[in-house]
Amino acid sequence: MSDYALPAVVAVTLVTVGIGIYGLRFARTTSDFLVASRMVSPTWNAAAISGEYLSAASFLGVAGLILKHGVDVLWYPVGFAAGYLALLLFVAAPLRRSGAFTLPDFCEVRLRSKRLRKLATAFVMFIGWLYLVPQLQGAGLTLQTVTGAPYALGALLVGVVVTLNVALGGMRSITFVQAFQYWLKLTALAVPFVFLLMQWQSDGRPALTAPAGPTFPVATTVTVEHETRLTVTTQTQVTARGRLDGAAVGGPVLLTAGEHVADAGTALEFQAAASVPKVAAVSADSPSDWLLPGDHSQGLFATYSLILATFLGTMGLPHVLVRFYTNADGAAARRTTLVVLGLVGVFYLTPTLYGVLGRVYTPQLLMTGNTDAVVLLLPSAALGGGLTGQLLSALVAAGAFAAFLSASSGLLTSVAGVLSTDVLGHGSVRDFRRSALVAGIVPLLLALFVASLDVSQVVGLAFAVAASSFCPLLVLGIWWRGLTAVGAAAGIVAGGGAAASAVLLTVLGGPLPGWAGVLTTQPAAWSVPLAFLVMVSVSLLTRHRLPKDLGTIMLRLHAPDALRM
Repeated sequence: MSDYALPAVVAVTLVTVGIGIYGLRFARTTSDFLVASRMVSPTWNAAAISGEYLSAASFLGVAGLILKHGVDVLWYPVGFAAGYLALLLFVAAPLRRSGAFTLPDFCEVRLRSKRLRKLATAFVMFIGWLYLVPQLQGAGLTLQTVTGAPYALGALLVGVVVTLNVALGGMRSITFVQAFQYWLKLTALAVPFVFLLMQWQSDGRPALTAPAGPTFPVATTVTVEHETRLTVTTQTQVTARGRLDGAAVGGPVLLTAGEHVADAGTALEFQAAASVPKVAAVSADSPSDWLLPGDHSQGLFATYSLILATFLGTMGLPHVLVRFYTNADGAAARRTTLVVLGLVGVFYLTPTLYGVLGRVYTPQLLMTGNTDAVVLLLPSAALGGGLTGQLLSALVAAGAFAAFLSASSGLLTSVAGVLSTDVLGHGSVRDFRRSALVAGIVPLLLALFVASLDVSQVVGLAFAVAASSFCPLLVLGIWWRGLTAVGAAAGIVAGGGAAASAVLLTVLGGPLPGWAGVLTTQPAAWSVPLAFLVMVSVSLLTRHRLPKDLGTIMLRLHAPDALRM
């Protein structure tokens, strides 16, 4: 733990509140709260989008998954970044030209259907809340890791600050907050990484795990939080306190090759250079296995499904799409997306390398399963507990909190926007503020009960739902004249509903064995084609229900901005 971590977290929180208060000066009308009166420049908007998009999954989860699973999960950052290319090509400019304020607004503008609008509202709320949970979960993990504070305190802190910021200032206020937080997050990962590389070069330690697999660099004590099955490949001498293999232990124990069961609360002290035991669902294999992609059919299917979810899911995320409504016109929306591609791409270089270095400096996380903490623990583990290590750990903690605050702000704004216009009111400033309070309470309650979930996996599931619902709606609604309201609704229910059901099954009941588990934990490969197929088929059967002013609508979406002046 760093002595400076808590002050750093407090400082970031206070700066966030301060910038939010500054933004209150510009938040007066409903348009200010929903779309910042469409006056955000492409550069500011790109920084704000990057700030809210690079969430807990990006800051903590990507490195944790690479530490745990290896090269297979490199598709997370690739898909997260590349998704903006599809957004640039197919959605950004026409969506801004539609004149809508929210995704449900777009549904009504394009397809003239109140019922479809209500369905879209329900999916915006589901995706937003599902995405908000890992942000609050990551905040609790960060504060607990760097200060020892209770998990719930971090979640409550972020939840309360973000809810108040959004309720008081809306989109206009959080634009300033998110732009600042992008640069803070990039700095918080890049500066410690430079020191990590310098440390490696000065003492001759390798940057990759030794051929024998991950080993403990120094004598390390691991406390097992839940009953855990450990697989030991060679005889390992440990000092154990608690219950091991059903018997009470309180001293030196020789673990023979094979499987052993450690009860919750058991402390195991491993000597320096001891091999890290393999834990169920965590890869402690040699680099020859860890650095190669899965070559079995289930692994390849899951990988392709993940690529599809992250690549197309960006196109359907409500909190990202609402940002493009804040641009002045379609050309500005395109320029914004180009800048976002650069900013996001630069950022994703760092957490990937943190995951690789984590197998050298923090291999104990492979045993505890707390791999999402690798970014937080790596500076002090590699540089020691001196002033440099503590200051860099504090910087990382500050960046992590910035990630949670910025992403949560955007998500909460998108959910509050649809709640205020379609559920709890008629879009007034008072309705928005009341909706922001409601939108913040629900994910906070959920986050207190899902502390054990991997943040990137939960976010990946949110991407799958977005890719199976709003992505087909936007692509077909913008580029195909034949889409009808009935077809759109049927496709959202079929594809989005199937993905949402798979998410609930995975989150609430745990992954299923075999192919059933792969199909439900990574549903995009079948739920996205299902959504497109149903939308097209039902629309062809109901082509007589096309909007009467379809030509005018399509002209609005695709006419160059110069002709619309």
